[in-house]
Amino acid sequence: MAKDVIIIVEGPQGVGKTTFTNYLREHMSSTDLYRLSGIKDRSESGHKKIKLKYEKLFEYMENCTDINMIFDRTFFTNEVYSRIGYHEYSFSKTYDKLLEKLDKLKNIDNYDVYLVILYLTDEKLYSKRVKRNKHQYQKFEAESSIKQQREYLKMADEVERDTKNIKVIRFPNDNEKIFEENIKKYFSEYMN
Repeated sequence: MAKDVIIIVEGPQGVGKTTFTNYLREHMSSTDLYRLSGIKDRSESGHKKIKLKYEKLFEYMENCTDINMIFDRTFFTNEVYSRIGYHEYSFSKTYDKLLEKLDKLKNIDNYDVYLVILYLTDEKLYSKRVKRNKHQYQKFEAESSIKQQREYLKMADEVERDTKNIKVIRFPNDNEKIFEENIKKYFSEYMN
C-alpha cells in the first residue's frame, strides 16, 4: 500500500505553482490543497507572527493521518524572501528549526515528503508571464522572479544535502506540452 504524501510546491512568482498544485489536487484522491500567504508585516513583529503560524501548522500536520497534503508555498518562501531582502529580519534560525521539524515529522513513517521547486530553464519567459491581470499585491517584475528562482534552486541543493527524509524535485515548468508527463513521472503512484 502506498504511503500518503506531503508535497510542498515552491518557486518564484509566475512559475506556475497554482496550475501545478491544482492539477495534483484534481488527480489525487483524499488530498487537501493549502495555499499559504505571508504576513504583510515585514518587521520583527511580522517574523514572530509567521513563526507562530508555522508552529501551529506543524501541530496540525503531525495530527493528520490518511490524507495527502499539497502546499502551495510554505516557510521556504519566507526564507527566500528574507535572503533576498524583502523582510527587515533574518528568518534563517526559524527556517532551520522548521526544516528540521519537517525532516523529522512525527508521522514520517506514514508519509513521503517532497519539496518541489518549480523553475523556468529559460528565464526570459518570466517577461511574458508577468503580463497577467492580477490584483496589485500579486503583480511582480520578471527580474524579481529570476532573483527568487536562483535562490530557490540554491535552497534545493541545501535541502537535499542537509535532510534525510525530504525528497527534492527540481521541476522545469517551461513547456506545457510536457507538464503532465513530468508530473506523472514523479507522482503517478499517488494519482487516481
